[in-house]
Amino acid sequence: MLTIRSFAISVFLYFTTLIIGVVCLPILLFPRKYNLALVQWWCDYVLGGFERIVGVKTIIKGQENLPKGSYLVASKHQAMWETIKLLRLLDDPATVLKKELMMIPIFGWWAQKLHMISVDRGAHAAALRKMLRDAKVESKKGRMLTIFPEGTRAPVGGMNPYKPGIAALYKALDVPCVPVALNSGRCWARKGGYRPGTITLEFLEPIAPGLDRKTFMAELETRIEAASDRLANAD
Repeated sequence: MLTIRSFAISVFLYFTTLIIGVVCLPILLFPRKYNLALVQWWCDYVLGGFERIVGVKTIIKGQENLPKGSYLVASKHQAMWETIKLLRLLDDPATVLKKELMMIPIFGWWAQKLHMISVDRGAHAAALRKMLRDAKVESKKGRMLTIFPEGTRAPVGGMNPYKPGIAALYKALDVPCVPVALNSGRCWARKGGYRPGTITLEFLEPIAPGLDRKTFMAELETRIEAASDRLANAD
């Protein structure tokens, strides 16, 4: 049953996204606000389908911790789920994405239209400078910035080293940073398919701007990992 369910949701996610992307291509010629509305609808549609087919419930906590104006969101990364969910929970965020994702047909076109921020990991210092320039532009518009500090997905209960880009953004933007803990890997695993259950995402108390790099990184990692471990072991 688990194999059938995993196959069904995979077909639904990728086939539906392809069809919607192709049919709605002309909308790319319209102003950005129409494309944002389309992407938000797509988020609701695919996550709603995922929840119904797999049998998943979602719980969102800590939204009262989101500041006013521009801020930085640093999220634990266990599944594709949170990359989609945060687009709906936040008001028009600018997400930091790998350059390779921006090059994918259809997905990349809308990411560029919505002014997402790409980073070329192979370019090192030059890539970091470009990311910071783009982030400052979007932050001045009042947008929040979303980044996954580990850079790639980690299994439930595990972690990857936190990349220096998050500290550079924190210092350059001089805005609060909201850590995000979650347990999405329990239901949408990188390896092992999809499983019924409850996904909880929690916005933690913001880290105020002004900390030095070492203190900030230690505080961010401690908050995210401790809360994510707590959620991973929740009933």
